[in-house]
Formats: sequence, structure tokens, C-alpha cells
Amino acid sequence: MATVKPFRALRPSAAAVARFASLPYDVMDVVEAREMVEKNPQSFLRVTRAEVDLPEDIDSHAPIVYQQAGKKLTEYMTEGLLQRDETSCYYVYRQRMGNHVQTGIAAVCSVADYQAGLIRKHELTRPDKEQDRVEHILGSGAQTGPVFLVYRRERGIDARVAEVTTTEPAYSFIAEDGISHTLWVMSDPASVSAVETEFGNVNRLYIADGHHRAAAASRVSRISAGKNADFFLTVLFPHDEVRILDYNRVVYDWGSITPEEFMSQAKQKFIIEPARSKREDTGKPERIHVFGMYIDGVWHQLSPKPGSFDHMDRLARLDVNILQSNLLAPLLGIEDPRTDRRIGFVGGIRGMMELRRLVDSGQAVVAFALYPTSVEELMTVADANEIMPPKSTWFEPKLRDGMVIQALD
Repeated sequence: MATVKPFRALRPSAAAVARFASLPYDVMDVVEAREMVEKNPQSFLRVTRAEVDLPEDIDSHAPIVYQQAGKKLTEYMTEGLLQRDETSCYYVYRQRMGNHVQTGIAAVCSVADYQAGLIRKHELTRPDKEQDRVEHILGSGAQTGPVFLVYRRERGIDARVAEVTTTEPAYSFIAEDGISHTLWVMSDPASVSAVETEFGNVNRLYIADGHHRAAAASRVSRISAGKNADFFLTVLFPHDEVRILDYNRVVYDWGSITPEEFMSQAKQKFIIEPARSKREDTGKPERIHVFGMYIDGVWHQLSPKPGSFDHMDRLARLDVNILQSNLLAPLLGIEDPRTDRRIGFVGGIRGMMELRRLVDSGQAVVAFALYPTSVEELMTVADANEIMPPKSTWFEPKLRDGMVIQALD
């Protein structure tokens, strides 16, 4: 059963949290991070993207960057901006984005559970990104951002969360992107004990986002003497509350095929029709196994012909794999989307207009819009110890870094 424990979070004051909490380190490049810090010097990006305080020509993976992260975190603690809770707590974290609301629990999970497969993954990690997170944890002496986990809903956990959310929150603010963030501290010993017991009824957890953070924490546990290194920072959500958006594809050139040859061969695998909608989001698929394709200023709707994929194969029937195995690989020569520079990925939060813009501007030659992968599909693949294709899921809203931090000592 899953080990999900309370912890003594290092966290900012209520007065500072709106300015302090930041987007995850990997959703912006260093230029964007520098611009964000220039507008908001108190941003936690000065820890998670510590190169913003170093010369512009600095290598983001240089040892001095990780040293700077630790230096800045210590400075925030010395200044009193960050303080550590006296007792181990759970932290109930609610996000609201438009009409979508999701409420999770910030806690620490067992590295041993991750290594044993009780915490399931669905993506491969890249060694360079994994090493970057290892160095950041060691350099800062902390886990500065949570791994986003989901679990199959448990009524007992629901009841404890509902109790806490009737009380006054520790934090409540609306970030610059319009997403609201609310945090309650669950410190009552009876409630804390009950939640820990209820999580004992959960036999599996699933990584939604943060595979590199989880893998890095596992590696750090083998080399660090920090007393908290055997656990890693997480926020856990009931599986039916989280939202996955579409993760779309653009192709930058035709390779060895002409546009005419591509369309002719695509018709052998797909029924290709004009997109029916005239709205701004024309091209957005309305159901599974339907694709939007934008080419030469026109949206088309693609539906796989019988025999294009195996309906009984949990991986083959994923829309990302249907597109990959029927169009991207055999027609366009994109065999490995993880490494091929001819393909780009556009998260659904950026909308169909971004796909149109990339093609209309000449940056891409064709764009494909996909129906979002479901949480059930993700868990089915993970339960089978299988790996989803890269860029299969885009979770939104993103968890903010810096609201709760797990120090290693």
C-alpha cells in the first residue's frame, strides 16, 4: 500500500506567497525566466532557475548555478521570507482555472514505493534532464517543486479534505495567469493520522507530471545523507478531478515526400473530410480516434479506416500512436518523435490558433490536432508497466513551485 506522509514544509508568508510562488521551472526558457524575475524580483524562480542571477552567457547546468540555488534558498530563509512549520502537516491545495476546480493534498511519498513500482510512471526520462534535477536537489538542499500524482478516489480522504476546506485557508491568491491557488494547512493530529491511514487503502499512485523530479529524488536517496532523502515532495489528486488537455503536433518540413504524395497516401489509412465547424477552434477533435489536420490554410477531419490499428492493444489504440504509426513514421519519416527535430509539440492551452499560426507563418508545413488522452488511459498503460509515447499528456493547471518545499535536512 502507498506510503503518503505529512511533513514539515518550508513555505512563504501569506503576505509574500502571491509574489513568491512561481510556475514550474520547465515551462519557460531562460530568457522568459529572466523577464519574469525582472518584473518580480521576489519570485521563487531565483531558486528553481538560479541562472537568472548569473551572467547571461552562463551554462544553465554549470555547478555555480546549483550553488546559487542553495545560496538563494538560504537567503530567503535568513530573511524570514521562508519559515518551516513546527509539526508535520498535510497541505490541501486547490486550484481553479475557469470552471475547472481540482483539490489535492501536498505530502511526501516514499522513494522505496517509487522504486518498487507502487508509484507508477508512464513516461521515459531523459538522462540530461534527470541529472539536472539531481544536481538541483543536492545544490539547493531541498526538493523545490512537487511531483503531480493521481490516485483512485477514496471517500475517506474526501471527507477529511472536505472538513479542512471549510476552515480559513493559509493562502488564497490569483496568479498573473488568472488561475487561483488556495492552500489549507492540516495540522490537527487526529486528521493527519486519519489521512495517513486512509492512504494506506490506496494500492497504487500514478505520476501525472514530474517524471524527472521523481527519478531524480530516487537517485538522490542513494547518495544523500539528508534525513528526508527517502521521501519526495508530491501533490496527490483524485483521478477524476484532474484535467488532461490535448497535446498537438506540428511538422516543420515534408522530408522526402511532396504534399500531394502525402495527401494521396494519407487517404489510404484515413477518411479525410473538410472540418465541419467554422468556429475559431475549427480542427479541434470532438471525440477519440478523430484528428484535425491543418494544411494550406484549410482544416480537415481525419478518421482512421478499419484495420488502421488494433482496438484491443492498449498502446496501439492511443490516438498519439495511431497518428504516429499511420502518418508520422511511414509517410513523413519521423520514426522517433522524442528526438526528431522535424516535429514540434503544442500544448492544448495554446489552442488551435497556435497551430494555424505556425503553419500560416511557414514555420511548419502541417499541424495535427488530437483528442486529449484520458486519465483512465494513462492509468491502464501504467498498470501494465508500459510507456506512453512522448508528449501524450498536457496537464493543466500547472502546480506552483514554492508554496511548500521539502528540505532534505
